[in-house]
Amino acid sequence: MSVDSVKRTPSGPRAELKRQAIVRAARELFLREGFGVGMDTIAAEAGVSKVTVYNHFGSKGALFTAVITDALDEPLTEESSAALEGLADAEDLRTALVEAARTWVHAVRTNHKVTALRNLVAAELHRFPELGDAWKQHGAEGHHPAVANALRALTEQGRLAVPDLQVAIIQFYGLLVFPHMIFSSYGMHIDEDLTDRLITSGVDMFLGHYGPRDA
Repeated sequence: MSVDSVKRTPSGPRAELKRQAIVRAARELFLREGFGVGMDTIAAEAGVSKVTVYNHFGSKGALFTAVITDALDEPLTEESSAALEGLADAEDLRTALVEAARTWVHAVRTNHKVTALRNLVAAELHRFPELGDAWKQHGAEGHHPAVANALRALTEQGRLAVPDLQVAIIQFYGLLVFPHMIFSSYGMHIDEDLTDRLITSGVDMFLGHYGPRDA
């Protein structure tokens, strides 16, 4: 087989626009109709041919994986990302971290489409283990760059002492957002008062563990 005969994933600005349109269309249809929706329907919704969909993704499983991985960090909106990025310049780290966490948790609690996608993943994971592999291949730092960059910058400043960034990222998520993800998967929601108590105590636990130690 010659090099020219090997199919390459389309690239360039126009190809990227088509890819985004396909992912958006697939996401809406997966949420509305489940994984059984046909590739013809996805292509029509995206305004492209079925051949174009396959050229970009190769299979419905690969497209489903792309939809999910694109949504992994969606709750980390521009506002909450900016709040995290501003931590390095904050005079009062605890106050700034609590406010950043409130913005971030609010986005997690109110993004119902991403919650629905997580529930869809739970239903399809046995058929598509590559959804879990996407996390393992990129790692916590790769999936959550805003969190990773904030914790790294604070460590470099000496305001935190983080020996293992990957562990710290997962713990940060565990304290602040995972409770809402878990409860929502059961159709339950944590009320506002408990949410705020979880945020403030979670920040205190994180800073208590990773705060710099005096020599």
